[in-house]
Amino acid sequence: MRANPGVMRIGEVHAELRKMFPTVELSKIRYYEDKGLVQPSRSRKGYRLYSERDVECLREAIRLAQEEFVPLRVVRLRLIEQGLLDPPNASTNGRHVARDATAGVVTAPAPIPTPTPRPTLSVVESPANDDDQSAPVKEYFSAGELLATTGLSPEEFNQIYALGLVSAVLVNGETAFSALDVRVAAHSRALLARGVDARLLGSLRRVAEREIGVVDDLTSPLRQAGIEYSPEQVRDITADVAREVAALRNVLVERELNEYLGG
Repeated sequence: MRANPGVMRIGEVHAELRKMFPTVELSKIRYYEDKGLVQPSRSRKGYRLYSERDVECLREAIRLAQEEFVPLRVVRLRLIEQGLLDPPNASTNGRHVARDATAGVVTAPAPIPTPTPRPTLSVVESPANDDDQSAPVKEYFSAGELLATTGLSPEEFNQIYALGLVSAVLVNGETAFSALDVRVAAHSRALLARGVDARLLGSLRRVAEREIGVVDDLTSPLRQAGIEYSPEQVRDITADVAREVAALRNVLVERELNEYLGG
C-alpha cells in the first residue's frame, strides 16, 4: 500500500505505463521530464512524485509520439491544450492579450469591429488571396493591429488564441504577432464568419503539425552523423521537401473533394 495515496514513485509509474506500452523504458520517463512533457513534484528527499494527472500526461505523450508520430515539441503543445500539462506562463493567455489590444492605440487602417453574434452557416465573400497586394507586409503586428487588420472581434481572437492558431512573441519587450499569424487569423475569421465552430479550427492546426512530422521523418537522414550537408543546405532541402509534401497534399485534397462533391 502506498504511503501517499494518489502519488506514485517513478518505478510505480513505469509499471503502470508498461500495461499500455510494454516496451517503454524507465529512461523514457526521465527523458520526457527533461523535455518538459511531465512536471512531477518532489519529496523532501528529492524523489520524484507523480500524480494521476502526471501519469495520464505521460500516457498521452507516449501515445502521440509512438502512434501518431507527433514531434515532441508539438506533443508539449497538445498536452497543454488538453489540460494535462501546465503552460510555462499561465498568465499569458488570450484574454489578457485581447484586453491589452482593445486598450492600446490601433495604428492599422481598419477599426476594431463591434463584437456581433456569430451567424449561422452561410456563404460569404472570401478574404483577399494571400498573393494580394493588400496582404500584410510588416514583420510583426501588435494585437490591436491584428484585430483591426483581420476584422476579428476580441472574443473570436480569444478563441483562436486558446486553440494555438496564433502565438504571441515578445519584440522589444512588447507582445507581437508575426505576419504569418495575421494570415492565419484572417483565414480563421473567414471561416468563423461562415458559422464554423472555432473548435474545429484547432483540428486543422493538428493536421498541419502532423504534416510537419512527416517532413521531419522524410528529412531525418539529412541530420544523421556523417552527412556532409551544411546547416543551410539541410534547411533548403527541408523547405523543398515541405513544399513538395504540401503540393501533394493539395492534389489529394482536391481529388477527395471532387469525390465528396460527386464531381
